[in-house]
Amino acid sequence: MGSARMFGPRRAEKNAFQRLLSLNWGMILVTLLIGSVGVAMLYSVAGGAWDPWASRHSMRLGVAFIIMLIVGVMDIRYWMALSYPAWGVGVLLLVAVELVGDFGKNSQRWLDIGFMRLQPSELMKIALIMALARFYHARPFHQSRKITTLFTPLILIAIPVLLVVRQPDFGTGITLVAGGVAIIFLAGLPTWFFIAAGVSVVAASPIVWSLMKEYQKGRVLTFLNPESDPTGAGYQITQSKIALGSGGMTGKGFLEGTQSHLNFLPEMKTDFIFTVLVEEFGLLGAVAVLLLYTIVLTYGLLVGIGCRNQFGRLLAAGLSMTLFYYVFINIGMVMGMMPVVGVPLPLISYGGSAILTWAIAFGLILSVASHRHVSLAPRGSGII
Repeated sequence: MGSARMFGPRRAEKNAFQRLLSLNWGMILVTLLIGSVGVAMLYSVAGGAWDPWASRHSMRLGVAFIIMLIVGVMDIRYWMALSYPAWGVGVLLLVAVELVGDFGKNSQRWLDIGFMRLQPSELMKIALIMALARFYHARPFHQSRKITTLFTPLILIAIPVLLVVRQPDFGTGITLVAGGVAIIFLAGLPTWFFIAAGVSVVAASPIVWSLMKEYQKGRVLTFLNPESDPTGAGYQITQSKIALGSGGMTGKGFLEGTQSHLNFLPEMKTDFIFTVLVEEFGLLGAVAVLLLYTIVLTYGLLVGIGCRNQFGRLLAAGLSMTLFYYVFINIGMVMGMMPVVGVPLPLISYGGSAILTWAIAFGLILSVASHRHVSLAPRGSGII
C-alpha cells in the first residue's frame, strides 16, 4: 500500500512550527487551568504542603503540557497509521500486567517501568478509540450501518475489556465499553441495535453479578443503601455526602475543609478529590470546574463535527465522549448516584498514567483540529 494512497493527495501544508503557533492556545490554557485546580486540591489534601502530591502533580502537568504539544503538531495521517499498532501494544501491555504487574488495592493494574508505575488500561482508552476510528474510516456509511460489520469492532473492544476486568477494574472496563459504543453509534449503526443491546445487558446482569468479587458486590449494595453500613462499606459515600452538603454555596474556604483535613474522607487525592473541592469552594466552585470541563468537551465535539475526514471526526468525538464519561462517573460516584468504581477526575485526581492519557487525548484533538481539512484515503478504499 503506497503512502500516496494511504495519505491522499498532498497540498502545501504548514510545517511543525507553524502548526504549533496555530494551535488553539485558549483551549490549551483551559486544560492547564483544570490541571492547576488539581495542584491546589492536592496541596490542600496534604494539609497545606507541596509534598507528597502537589509537587509531583505539578511536574507531571509540565511533562503532560509538552506531550500535548508534540502530539498536537504531529500529522494526523501518522496517527491514523499508528492506530492499529497502538491497539496491539496496548493489548500486549495488558497481558504483561496479567503476568508481571504490581498488585495493590485488591487489583493488579500497574507495570513498574522504573521511573513510574504505568497503568496500561488508561492508555488503552485512547488506543481503542484510535483503532475503531480507523476501522470505520475505511468503510462507506451504508456498510457501517450493517450488523455484519460489527464483528471486528466488537473484537477490538472485547479483548482489552476482558483483560481489564480480570485485573479486576470494572470502572475502566465500563469506560472502554462506553467509548467503543460511542464510536459505533457515531459511525451510523441503527438505534434499534443499542436498544436491543441494552436489554441484553440487563438480561445478562445475573451472570455479571456472579463473576464479581465480594468487595465489588459490596460497592453495588452500598450504592443502593449506604446507610445500611455507615461505618463499614458505606463509610466513603456517607462521608462524601456530608462533605458535599457542608460546602454550601461558597464553601468553607481553601484549606478549611473539615471532612478532608480531619481524615474522615478516604481516597481524597484520587477518587474523592471532587468532594474536597466542593467542601472548600462550595457549589460555585463545583460549577466553575464543570464549566471548564464543558468547554473542553464542547470544543472536542465541534472539532469532530467540523473535520473533513471520518478518522478525525470519530477520533475527536470519541475522545470527547470518553472525557464526558469520566467526569460523569466520578461526580456521580462521589454524590452517591453511582457505585464507587475507582474512576479518577481527569487532570485533577492524582495519578501519572491518568495525566499522561489525557495529555495524549487532548493532543490528538488538537491534531485533528489542525488537520480538519486534510483528505485522508477515501472511505471504502479497502484500508483496514
